[in-house]
Amino acid sequence: MRALMASLVWMVVFCAVAGAAGDIRKEEVHFKEGESGATITGRIKGRQTVDYRLRAGAGQTLAVTFKPRGLSACFNVLPPGSNDVAIFVGSTSGNHFENVLATDGVYAIRVYLMRSAARRNESSDYALTIRIEGKALEPIPASIDATFPGTPFHASASVTCVPIYESRVQTCEAFVIRRGFDGTATVEIRPASGLKRSILFVGGKPVASDSQNPLTSTRKEDLTIVTFDHEERYEIPDALITGG
Repeated sequence: MRALMASLVWMVVFCAVAGAAGDIRKEEVHFKEGESGATITGRIKGRQTVDYRLRAGAGQTLAVTFKPRGLSACFNVLPPGSNDVAIFVGSTSGNHFENVLATDGVYAIRVYLMRSAARRNESSDYALTIRIEGKALEPIPASIDATFPGTPFHASASVTCVPIYESRVQTCEAFVIRRGFDGTATVEIRPASGLKRSILFVGGKPVASDSQNPLTSTRKEDLTIVTFDHEERYEIPDALITGG
């Protein structure tokens, strides 16, 4: 039953993200010099979808406010490297997103119509306000803390985990981008399922992630156990984060 419920939840999220997208038009977002935000106006019709793409860094706060003319238009936020899986789904979470970002890269704000409206070839005007605030937490240079060649990662480890939409304890591959020697780092976890999870630690404590669900954490000896929605769980050793 647990596996069935997880499968159903995944189907709902995936449909909300990918089902509305027909031809995806990509637009790069650039702020005016000296400004940290912009408001974009547009119009979509039927199965049209627009990805507004912008680069941001771990530790910065991304805020998005969406004002559609009708009730059928929504937006999602996709993390770097994702084509479908979102960290925010507007059809279930509303018209405002604000969160600290867990990793560096190009984020996409995807604007689309709900499936039923897209089938009816409806249209909607909208205004999209995007802001990025705060200073990014820069990775430690490879000259100080060596990285794997061709990657931004300083180290890797095998960690005990229960990945999203699964129920059994297993071992996941974890990689770290260290951003300080005080336990500030991004940990990227790669389960066999392929659904990656990024977690930002600041001063040794997990503070943000690319999950739609809030995180909680507990300590056990030299491990930080990060949990999402009771089921999803990762046991992160201190040595991976600090290099100790």
